[in-house]
Amino acid sequence: MSPQPYRQNPLLRLSYSLIAPLYDLVIERPMRGARRTSLAALAGDSSKRVLISGAGTGLDLPLLPTHHHYTALDFNPAMLSRAKSRGEKFNVEFVLGDSMNLPFDDAQFDHVVLHLIVAVVPEPQRCLSEAARVLKPGGTILLFDKFLQAQQRAPMRRLFNIVTRRFATRMDVVFEEVLRAVPELEVVSDVPMLAGGWFRGIVLRKVG
Repeated sequence: MSPQPYRQNPLLRLSYSLIAPLYDLVIERPMRGARRTSLAALAGDSSKRVLISGAGTGLDLPLLPTHHHYTALDFNPAMLSRAKSRGEKFNVEFVLGDSMNLPFDDAQFDHVVLHLIVAVVPEPQRCLSEAARVLKPGGTILLFDKFLQAQQRAPMRRLFNIVTRRFATRMDVVFEEVLRAVPELEVVSDVPMLAGGWFRGIVLRKVG
């Protein structure tokens, strides 16, 4: 059986099971506009295969165009159960799995959505690398997350990260460092979204 990296952090798995009922109340409203802006890139395309890696409770689903075939993956059964109620009007398959070890063959998807997952998982580089692996050449990754700027000290965020990385999210991830580990990806656009640019909307394309 393939290793599941998320199992290295059982506290993170437990915490997301416990907060699943409250997650929407805390996250949905403040993040809705940024999610909508990021997902607008899918609207004009013909029917494609789209992976939502780290789908959580499915907050992206109501904002998606309906003409694509979607696969929504998350490592947490409680989160995925809540997502299913949001996918009734879509052609969507729900998969229990690990964003750092995707259960798909290479080059299966035209687009991959990574919303608030790269800075949550223990190994961000592995998460992005897996997204690139299952993406077709020329396909895009829509990424929305919080990142420190290169060389940014941010002492308070780094201090809180010692605790938050165990049960909720990382606060010390530098996107440029993550991207260096996946040379087949190029940046198409990178725009600030929320919190003075801490949250960014990034579009990546797979070269080749």
